[in-house]
Amino acid sequence: MYLRQGTFSHLPELTDAEIGAQVRYALLNNWPVSIEYTDDPHPRNVYWEMWGLPLFDLDEPDGVLAEIDACRATFPRHYIRVAAYDASYGRQTTALSFLVQRPADEPGFRLARTDSDDRRQHYALHAYATDTRPGERYGGRAP
Repeated sequence: MYLRQGTFSHLPELTDAEIGAQVRYALLNNWPVSIEYTDDPHPRNVYWEMWGLPLFDLDEPDGVLAEIDACRATFPRHYIRVAAYDASYGRQTTALSFLVQRPADEPGFRLARTDSDDRRQHYALHAYATDTRPGERYGGRAP
């Protein structure tokens, strides 16, 4: 299964040069950039772990790319995304978010149906990866 999540979810994987171009675009728009990672990519899991602090006051994407590489080296079997925030509305608004790394093997999700009263049916997604403890998912051990 191929997880579709973020701004460029239906495009092929971005190269490092393309990631750098998107980071440059965010920085030119004065959007601070942050790097986040998780091993539970459920669509409702919007609170990923943050890699360091948001990167403010950068003019060039080289600093962001170095932090992405450090996060990749530390968490080689996790999902890693870059998020850029726009504060022009007076609140923190996500302007851009995209994946920069995914595990080699993505086990997918199961659709669970529950029947309730009056013929109502409720559906929920269950990630197969969450059957394993955090930090050990996708064939790895906790760092």
